Amino acid sequence: MTDDLSFTLEEGKESMTKAINHLEAELVKIRAGKANPAMLDGIVVDYYGNPTQINQVGNISAMDARTISIQPWEKNMLQPIERAIIAANIGINPQNDGNIIRLFLPPLTEERRREMVKRSNGEGEQAKVAVRSIRREAIEQIKKLQKDGLSEDQAKDAETEIQEMTDRFISLVEKHLAAKEKEIMSV
Repeated sequence: MTDDLSFTLEEGKESMTKAINHLEAELVKIRAGKANPAMLDGIVVDYYGNPTQINQVGNISAMDARTISIQPWEKNMLQPIERAIIAANIGINPQNDGNIIRLFLPPLTEERRREMVKRSNGEGEQAKVAVRSIRREAIEQIKKLQKDGLSEDQAKDAETEIQEMTDRFISLVEKHLAAKEKEIMSV
Protein backbone atom coordinates (compact mmCIF):
# COMPACT_ATOMS: atom_id res chain seq x y z
CA MET A 1 0.00 0.00 0.00
CA THR A 2 1.41 3.39 -0.95
CA ASP A 3 2.01 6.20 1.52
CA ASP A 4 -0.59 8.39 -0.21
CA LEU A 5 -3.22 5.67 0.08
CA SER A 6 -2.54 4.97 3.76
CA PHE A 7 -2.57 8.73 4.41
CA THR A 8 -5.99 9.00 2.71
CA LEU A 9 -7.38 6.13 4.80
CA GLU A 10 -5.93 7.53 8.03
CA GLU A 11 -7.24 11.02 7.26
CA GLY A 12 -10.71 9.56 6.60
CA LYS A 13 -10.69 7.71 9.91
CA GLU A 14 -9.55 10.84 11.78
CA SER A 15 -12.28 12.97 10.20
CA MET A 16 -14.97 10.38 10.98
CA THR A 17 -13.76 10.24 14.59
CA LYS A 18 -14.07 14.03 14.78
CA ALA A 19 -17.64 13.78 13.47
CA ILE A 20 -18.49 11.29 16.24
CA ASN A 21 -16.83 13.50 18.88
CA HIS A 22 -18.88 16.47 17.65
CA LEU A 23 -22.07 14.37 17.85
CA GLU A 24 -21.23 13.36 21.44
CA ALA A 25 -20.64 17.00 22.40
CA GLU A 26 -23.96 18.06 20.86
CA LEU A 27 -25.91 15.22 22.50
CA VAL A 28 -24.58 16.21 25.93
CA LYS A 29 -26.18 19.64 25.47
CA ILE A 30 -29.61 18.12 24.87
CA ARG A 31 -31.45 17.95 28.15
CA ALA A 32 -32.52 14.50 29.28
CA GLY A 33 -34.57 15.27 32.37
CA LYS A 34 -31.75 15.76 34.84
CA ALA A 35 -29.61 18.80 35.49
CA ASN A 36 -26.26 18.76 33.72
CA PRO A 37 -23.88 21.75 33.71
CA ALA A 38 -22.86 20.83 30.13
CA MET A 39 -26.32 22.06 29.03
CA LEU A 40 -24.92 25.58 29.34
CA ASP A 41 -21.91 24.91 27.07
CA GLY A 42 -21.97 27.25 24.14
CA ILE A 43 -23.71 30.09 26.02
CA VAL A 44 -21.65 33.26 25.67
CA VAL A 45 -21.70 36.09 28.23
CA ASP A 46 -20.72 39.69 27.54
CA TYR A 47 -17.76 39.98 29.94
CA TYR A 48 -16.71 43.64 29.88
CA GLY A 49 -17.28 43.82 26.13
CA ASN A 50 -15.67 40.45 25.35
CA PRO A 51 -17.81 37.43 24.44
CA THR A 52 -16.80 34.79 27.00
CA GLN A 53 -18.00 31.22 27.64
CA ILE A 54 -20.38 31.10 30.61
CA ASN A 55 -18.21 28.52 32.40
CA GLN A 56 -15.33 31.03 32.44
CA VAL A 57 -17.17 33.73 34.38
CA GLY A 58 -18.46 31.61 37.23
CA ASN A 59 -18.73 28.22 38.87
CA ILE A 60 -21.47 26.04 37.37
CA SER A 61 -22.73 23.01 39.27
CA ALA A 62 -25.74 20.72 39.52
CA MET A 63 -27.23 21.17 42.98
CA ASP A 64 -29.65 18.27 42.53
CA ALA A 65 -31.39 16.42 39.71
CA ARG A 66 -33.48 19.46 38.74
CA THR A 67 -31.33 22.49 39.70
CA ILE A 68 -28.22 24.06 38.21
CA SER A 69 -26.47 26.83 40.12
CA ILE A 70 -24.17 29.46 38.67
CA GLN A 71 -22.00 31.37 41.11
CA PRO A 72 -20.24 34.21 39.27
CA TRP A 73 -16.76 35.14 40.39
CA GLU A 74 -17.80 38.80 40.31
CA LYS A 75 -21.17 39.97 41.64
CA ASN A 76 -21.62 42.53 38.86
CA MET A 77 -21.70 39.61 36.35
CA LEU A 78 -25.09 38.37 37.63
CA GLN A 79 -27.12 40.50 35.17
CA PRO A 80 -25.01 39.69 32.06
CA ILE A 81 -25.15 35.95 32.87
CA GLU A 82 -28.89 36.14 33.37
CA ARG A 83 -29.34 37.99 30.05
CA ALA A 84 -27.13 35.47 28.22
CA ILE A 85 -29.18 32.52 29.51
CA ILE A 86 -32.44 34.18 28.48
CA ALA A 87 -30.98 35.05 25.06
CA ALA A 88 -29.77 31.44 24.56
CA ASN A 89 -33.43 30.36 24.64
CA ILE A 90 -32.80 27.02 26.33
CA GLY A 91 -36.29 26.98 27.82
CA ILE A 92 -35.24 27.78 31.39
CA ASN A 93 -35.75 31.06 33.24
CA PRO A 94 -32.87 32.02 35.55
CA GLN A 95 -33.65 32.96 39.16
CA ASN A 96 -31.26 35.54 40.60
CA ASP A 97 -31.11 35.99 44.39
CA GLY A 98 -28.32 38.59 44.36
CA ASN A 99 -25.51 36.10 45.01
CA ILE A 100 -26.20 33.12 42.82
CA ILE A 101 -28.26 32.25 39.76
CA ARG A 102 -30.38 29.12 39.93
CA LEU A 103 -31.91 27.33 36.99
CA PHE A 104 -34.85 25.13 37.93
CA LEU A 105 -35.52 22.52 35.27
CA PRO A 106 -39.21 21.74 34.93
CA PRO A 107 -40.14 18.08 34.58
CA LEU A 108 -40.28 17.08 30.92
CA THR A 109 -43.66 16.38 29.40
CA GLU A 110 -44.14 13.54 26.93
CA GLU A 111 -44.37 16.08 24.10
CA ARG A 112 -41.17 17.82 25.18
CA ARG A 113 -39.38 14.46 25.43
CA ARG A 114 -40.40 13.60 21.86
CA GLU A 115 -39.12 17.03 20.77
CA MET A 116 -35.76 16.30 22.43
CA VAL A 117 -35.58 12.90 20.69
CA LYS A 118 -36.27 14.62 17.35
CA ARG A 119 -33.52 17.13 18.07
CA SER A 120 -31.01 14.41 18.95
CA ASN A 121 -32.01 12.46 15.81
CA GLY A 122 -31.35 15.63 13.80
CA GLU A 123 -27.87 15.84 15.31
CA GLY A 124 -27.36 12.17 14.48
CA GLU A 125 -28.43 12.74 10.89
CA GLN A 126 -25.90 15.58 10.58
CA ALA A 127 -23.18 13.23 11.87
CA LYS A 128 -24.19 10.57 9.33
CA VAL A 129 -24.09 13.11 6.51
CA ALA A 130 -20.63 14.21 7.67
CA VAL A 131 -19.37 10.60 7.75
CA ARG A 132 -20.78 9.92 4.29
CA SER A 133 -19.24 13.05 2.80
CA ILE A 134 -15.88 12.05 4.31
CA ARG A 135 -16.30 8.66 2.61
CA ARG A 136 -17.08 10.37 -0.71
CA GLU A 137 -14.01 12.61 -0.43
CA ALA A 138 -11.78 9.63 0.43
CA ILE A 139 -13.08 7.62 -2.55
CA GLU A 140 -12.49 10.61 -4.85
CA GLN A 141 -8.93 10.80 -3.50
CA ILE A 142 -8.45 7.07 -4.17
CA LYS A 143 -9.69 7.52 -7.74
CA LYS A 144 -7.16 10.34 -8.24
CA LEU A 145 -4.41 8.08 -6.91
CA GLN A 146 -5.57 5.36 -9.31
CA LYS A 147 -5.19 7.80 -12.24
CA ASP A 148 -1.68 8.56 -10.96
CA GLY A 149 -0.68 4.88 -11.14
CA LEU A 150 -2.28 3.06 -8.21
CA SER A 151 -3.28 -0.48 -9.21
CA GLU A 152 -6.96 -1.26 -9.64
CA ASP A 153 -6.84 -4.01 -7.00
CA GLN A 154 -5.34 -1.66 -4.40
CA ALA A 155 -7.95 0.97 -5.24
CA LYS A 156 -10.81 -1.53 -4.87
CA ASP A 157 -9.39 -2.80 -1.55
CA ALA A 158 -9.05 0.76 -0.27
CA GLU A 159 -12.62 1.63 -1.33
CA THR A 160 -13.87 -1.50 0.46
CA GLU A 161 -11.92 -0.50 3.57
CA ILE A 162 -13.39 3.03 3.46
CA GLN A 163 -16.90 1.57 3.11
CA GLU A 164 -16.38 -0.77 6.07
CA MET A 165 -15.04 2.15 8.12
CA THR A 166 -18.09 4.21 7.14
CA ASP A 167 -20.44 1.39 8.17
CA ARG A 168 -18.70 1.13 11.57
CA PHE A 169 -19.00 4.86 12.21
CA ILE A 170 -22.66 4.98 11.06
CA SER A 171 -23.49 2.13 13.47
CA LEU A 172 -21.66 4.06 16.21
CA VAL A 173 -23.90 7.07 15.50
CA GLU A 174 -26.94 4.77 15.75
CA LYS A 175 -25.74 3.43 19.13
CA HIS A 176 -25.28 6.98 20.47
CA LEU A 177 -28.76 7.96 19.29
CA ALA A 178 -30.38 4.86 20.79
CA ALA A 179 -28.67 5.51 24.14
CA LYS A 180 -29.71 9.19 24.12
CA GLU A 181 -33.32 8.32 23.22
CA LYS A 182 -33.45 5.80 26.06
CA GLU A 183 -32.03 8.42 28.44
CA ILE A 184 -34.54 11.08 27.32
CA MET A 185 -37.61 8.82 27.34
CA SER A 186 -36.92 7.23 30.75
CA VAL A 187 -38.90 9.05 33.39
